Order: sequence, then C-alpha cells, then structure tokens
Amino acid sequence: MRNIAIFSGSAHPVLANEVCASLGAKLSPTTIERYSNDCIGVQLNDNCRESDVFLVQPLVPPVQEHLAELLLMLDAARGASAARTTAVIPYYAYARSDKKDAPRISIAGRLVADLLVTAGANRVLTMTLHAPQVHGFFSVPVDHLNALDVLAGHFRGRNLHDAVVVSPDLGNAKSASQFARLLDLPVAAGRKQRISDEEVVIDTIVGDVAGKDIILLDDEISSGGTIVEMLKLLRDRGARRVSVVCTHGLFTKGALERIGAQPEVEEIVSTDTVPLSVQKYVPNLHVLSIAPLLAEAIQRIHNGESVSSLFVAHT
Repeated sequence: MRNIAIFSGSAHPVLANEVCASLGAKLSPTTIERYSNDCIGVQLNDNCRESDVFLVQPLVPPVQEHLAELLLMLDAARGASAARTTAVIPYYAYARSDKKDAPRISIAGRLVADLLVTAGANRVLTMTLHAPQVHGFFSVPVDHLNALDVLAGHFRGRNLHDAVVVSPDLGNAKSASQFARLLDLPVAAGRKQRISDEEVVIDTIVGDVAGKDIILLDDEISSGGTIVEMLKLLRDRGARRVSVVCTHGLFTKGALERIGAQPEVEEIVSTDTVPLSVQKYVPNLHVLSIAPLLAEAIQRIHNGESVSSLFVAHT
C-alpha cells in the first residue's frame, strides 16, 4: 500500500498534530514563507512521490491567507508526484456563499471548489458544510462528515428528562432532528430571516419550549447575533437553562462574552474545527476534539474503506 503523508498549513497545526497522534503517524514538516513582495511561498519538506497525501487546513480567519496556503500546498504535492492528494478542510468558510441572492455577485463556494480542484485536490474531506449543497460544487469526491455524535457524547449520561433540542432556523432543523434522535429528545425550531451578515430576525418558535431545558444547536457561530436573538425569544417563551452548541465556533467580535453573559446560558459547547486563542476562552466553554473522527476518516480513505458507514449507526 502507498505511504501516507500528512502536512499542515498554518491555519490549525494543533489539530493536525492531534490527528496524527490518533493515527499513530508523524506530521510531515511544511515551510511557509512570506517574501519581500508580499507573496506566500510553501514547501513540503518530506517525500511525496507516489504517496497518499493529506493536507490539513481549515479555512479560518484570515481566510484568504489560509486559502492561498492550501492552494500552494496542493500544487506543491502535485508537482512532487503525489499519487493522490486529499484536502482536509474541517471548516469550509465559503460554504456560506452557495447561491446568487443579489445581482452581480460571485457564488464563491463554487469558485473556491473549482480553485481547489484546479490546484491539485483529488479528494476533499470536510465537516458540516453551512450549505450542504456546496458538496455538489466539487468535481472530485467529497467526504462530508458531521460532528453530531461527538457533540451528543457531551450530553450522554445526563438527566435530560425535561430537555428539548432547538434549531435557531428551519434550515438547520434536519441536523437538529438527527441530533435529537441521538439523545432521544424532542426538537423545536425558530423561524429566522437574515437581514444582513450580522442582523437577523427570529419571530417565532415551532415546538414546545416552555419550562424546558434547551440544547440550542447551530452549525456555526460567528458574531453570535442569531444565538442572542434566539435566547431572547426562548426567554420570552419560558424556557429554562440553555446549552449553546455548535460545530464551528468562530466566536468573532466578542461573541463568547455576549453569549456567556446571558443569564440562562449554562454552557457553550463547540468542537475544535476552528482554533481558539486562550484569550477567547470563557469559564463555561467546552471544546470537544474532532481529531479522532478525522483520523478515522483519513484511515478509511487511505484503506479504500467506506467513510459514510461511520455515521450509519448514529442516524
């Protein structure tokens, strides 16, 4: 079988090292430089010839820098005669740009997918796309993971007798329903209208939340505007304690502090698809590792085994 080679860009080397630790493999070194003319240079400092290469690089802020690094790494692996190159993108930021909803705008989710394939990606491994249809933008195979079982594991063993899973919008209701099945809980959803990137209106909740403990589940939290609006509505509807849960915790513009300051929020739970600086941590934040799940997916891809079967028992 071909050798496996794993490299990381500068976006999330901690996660890449944890993935390698779970695999029992080494993380191959990468050199990333910025030249005097502001261009970025990338060198993969290990043999790639006829190897199964995996490049770990979530598209986290600064997104454009990390995207450029990934494109250059893909091109470098192809130029080094890699047998196959898989872009491991735990957070695909451009999945939020999935349609033309205004005149003369780019569908960036599709454009970036084309760029990755053109640069040399033979396969993509990603997690919880904000818009699942972005999966179809790629002309190469895509393994689309979710972290629902990882997140559900945080709550197993608790007394959830009076709990309900709530999605802040109907678009995320399918994932919320799957998460609720994992915990054998009822589900409810908000009706959201997005006004701008940071402004939303949630006018009602479909489902019973009065007197309930809430597990408020979203795919990603950026500025936290949606979550704060949903918390106000839950408060008005008589909900009790709230656990705020997401896969991708970007927590920009003081989102963690604003969410954590809400009186009914007992905890904030996220995975480590996005790196968090120590300065962002708040006492009631729990960050769960998705490294073992990524490692298992990488091992299955390398061995030619099914990745989707990872989730069959949990759906």
